[in-house]
Amino acid sequence: MPPPVLTPQSADFPQWYQDVLNKAELADNGPVRGTMVIRPYGYAIWERMQAAIDARIKIAGAQNLYLPLFIPESYLRKEADHVKGFSPELAVVTHAGGKELEEPVVVRPTSETLFGEVMAKWVQGYRDLPLLLNQWANVVRWELRPRVFLRTTEFLWQEGHTAHATREDAASYARMILHNVYEDFFVNVLSIPPILGRKTKKERFAGAINTMTCEGIMRDGKALQMATSHELGQTFSKAFDIDFTDQAGQVQHVWTTSWGSSTRMLGALIMAHGDDNGLRLPPRIAPIQAVVVLVRDEQGAGDKARELSEELEAAGVRVKLDDYVDGGFGRRLTNWELKGVPVRVEVGPRDLAAGNVTLVRRDTGAKSQVKLEGAAHAVAALLNDVQSQMLADARAAQQKRITSVRTADEAREAAQTGFARLAYATIGAEGEAELSKGGITVRCLQGSDGGVAESEDAQGVTAIIARAY
Repeated sequence: MPPPVLTPQSADFPQWYQDVLNKAELADNGPVRGTMVIRPYGYAIWERMQAAIDARIKIAGAQNLYLPLFIPESYLRKEADHVKGFSPELAVVTHAGGKELEEPVVVRPTSETLFGEVMAKWVQGYRDLPLLLNQWANVVRWELRPRVFLRTTEFLWQEGHTAHATREDAASYARMILHNVYEDFFVNVLSIPPILGRKTKKERFAGAINTMTCEGIMRDGKALQMATSHELGQTFSKAFDIDFTDQAGQVQHVWTTSWGSSTRMLGALIMAHGDDNGLRLPPRIAPIQAVVVLVRDEQGAGDKARELSEELEAAGVRVKLDDYVDGGFGRRLTNWELKGVPVRVEVGPRDLAAGNVTLVRRDTGAKSQVKLEGAAHAVAALLNDVQSQMLADARAAQQKRITSVRTADEAREAAQTGFARLAYATIGAEGEAELSKGGITVRCLQGSDGGVAESEDAQGVTAIIARAY
């Protein structure tokens, strides 16, 4: 028996992940340690992620812009907590143009300070608020333990930044982004149900007064932070003098937010859905939703395969025709399974003799035969079913991975294979610090209703505890 194409997840999950990156042609390591080359198939998935999130951001009222890659070092030093939080990860340029710079410049790790500078210029008065902005860009954080898509020195992301007249307005907007942009995207596009909650003081973003997160459970039981939304309070508006005149004629500091998601979502997609045969892509994110595979070009099968591909394309299905019959049939099928194409349509002379083609689902492997004349409609219907079934399966898997516990020791044990749910009052900040020594973190805090906790001190706050990437 030939060796498996991929290392089995149960044998070595990190190696399985690396195998998928390579064999599904998603990404390679870059020439500088910690950088990555995103290959065309991986980038096609990212483009679809970008388009789906960008559409939601625009519905939320934000406008896109672009700010420079280089930031004067003095900008970061205007906000002490912010620079302290990012100092170990900064890449700093000290020489350029053949000489030493008068002031070092930092390669963008995030853009709160730049947004603070431009917002101070652009905020004129009460009527100009809120100011809602978003940027798609690359950032650099010097990563000591890189892993493609999960932690890389350079990665792609979007970062939204807004300014508001009141704390309540800023808090409401940050929460709306969490739900209407990120949660909606993860649920309805990626079929990944996120766990939403509030970060503890130890885990929240440097300079924020509140960080809210979308945490995903990967198939090895670890957590992955997939997106965050922050209330920055007046931290940056005071540092950068972002002022406005309120309706009473008084000069006030604005209240700001920031929020972001990155190419780490590609890692989430791989690890939340992938199996021992490779990727499993939900149809709404898949660059290729259906592949028409010609078995043998005999008895007019090639013409029928091409006609069916055209019919699927006309029906709005993202389709690929694989008529390379000189390649081994089994190897071709393995390739499309690796790439996670949701539906495979096999067209061969034997099935066509009975007027049929064979449909194969990537999520379950189930096969069915349908009439050729109705195949396009059947594929469209099957894509909808695959999308909803993958979400249902992910929700069921998530619930199996979450264990309610009563003590820190029980939480430590449960976190070896999944998530633990524990009353935060049982551990508090000291217990959280103790858990972190073993690589276990409080991923977020939830209220008694299962939603984002209002504060760490509120009654009935539950900690979600896990190992994380």
